[in-house]
Amino acid sequence: MMTKTAKDLVAEANKTVETLSAEEAAKLVGDPNVVLVDVREGEELQKTGTVQGAVHVPRGFLEFQADPTSASHKPELGGGKRLVLYCGSGNRSALAAKTLKEMGIENVAHVAGGFAALRQAGAPIQDGE
Repeated sequence: MMTKTAKDLVAEANKTVETLSAEEAAKLVGDPNVVLVDVREGEELQKTGTVQGAVHVPRGFLEFQADPTSASHKPELGGGKRLVLYCGSGNRSALAAKTLKEMGIENVAHVAGGFAALRQAGAPIQDGE
């Protein structure tokens, strides 16, 4: 029997991770101390593009690409920079940010409203992969 729904898990994640507004996150684009991380699937990026300079790490690979001992590690996720995650609407990024915190990465936040909100807030968008 299911004891927690996906909605419950997202609500718990939002209580434990920093949430930025799209406007706050849009101002961070280009900041050398910040890495924006797009956790959407590749098909989503192809259809809509991504925030300029963002690193693409699909949610399903996040733990492996964040782990410096993994053969799949992405160095952009290390180095002590602030990681700001976003997805399509803000749910997957909340879960992903919580996971990174559980892995010991402290300087992490996610964007409320996700990519759509970032686009509306005027974040620079580039074509997808």
